[in-house]
Amino acid sequence: MNASPCRLDGKTVLISGAGGGIGRTMVEIFHGAGARIVGADRDAALLEGLPLTRTVLFDQADATATRAAVEADIAAHGVVDAVIANAGFTRAEHLGHLDDDVWASEMAINLNGAYALVDPITQAMAERGAGNVVFISSVNALQHFGNPAYSAAKAGLIAYAKAIAVERGGDGIRANVVAPGSVRTPAWDHRLQADPHLLDKVLPHYPLGRMVSPQEVANAALFLASEAASGITGVTIPVDAGLTAGNLRFVNEVLRAK
Repeated sequence: MNASPCRLDGKTVLISGAGGGIGRTMVEIFHGAGARIVGADRDAALLEGLPLTRTVLFDQADATATRAAVEADIAAHGVVDAVIANAGFTRAEHLGHLDDDVWASEMAINLNGAYALVDPITQAMAERGAGNVVFISSVNALQHFGNPAYSAAKAGLIAYAKAIAVERGGDGIRANVVAPGSVRTPAWDHRLQADPHLLDKVLPHYPLGRMVSPQEVANAALFLASEAASGITGVTIPVDAGLTAGNLRFVNEVLRAK
C-alpha cells in the first residue's frame, strides 16, 4: 500500500508560534505525520512538553532579532523543508483602539516579523531548489470582521505568499495560505469571561454553527505542506466553518423572517 501523500516522513518543518493554542496543535499533528519539528517562539518555557527536534527563540515583534535567529539556525543545521508561519497577535479590535503605536506594533508582529522569518528561509530554499511555505493568515484578510491593523497585516501575508509563489516557483518553492475563522483557543477566554453569552452572538454567523478547532487549521496546513498539494501554490484556503461563503445571518433574519 502506498503511503499517504500527507505524510512528512524525513522532512523537517519549522513552526513559529509553536507554543500557542494553534501552534501546539500544529506541532502534534505535523509530528504525527512523521515530520521533525523545529519549534519557534519567544520563550523556551512556552515550548515545554512538545516533541521538538530543536528550538529557535526570538520575539517576532523584533524583525532584526528574528532574522538573526533564523539565519543562525540555517547556518548551524541547514534550511528546513517547510516553514509554517503561524505566530500572530492582536488586541486592537476596532478602529477606536488604533493609534500610530498600536498600528506599528501589530504590523511588526504580524507582517514585518513574518517576513523576517520567511525571507532568509526562502532564500536558502531557492539555493537548494525545493521548499514549502504556509502562512497562517485570517478571514479578516478577506473581509472585515474587526481588528483593522491585524487584518491589514494578515492581508499582507496573502500578497507576500503570492509573490513567493510566482517569483520562487521556478526554484521549487510553493507558498500558500490558511485563513482561519474564529478558532476556539485560549485567546477567546478573556472575551468569554467578560461576556459568558458571547458565543450566542458569534455562532449564528457561521453556517456550520460552530467555531473551527485548532486541529482543523493544522490539518489544512499539513495538506498544503505535503505532497498531496504538490500542484497547489499561491492560494488561500479559508478554514472558517463557512463564514466567508456568505451571510447566513442575513438569510435567517431578513429573508426567512418574512
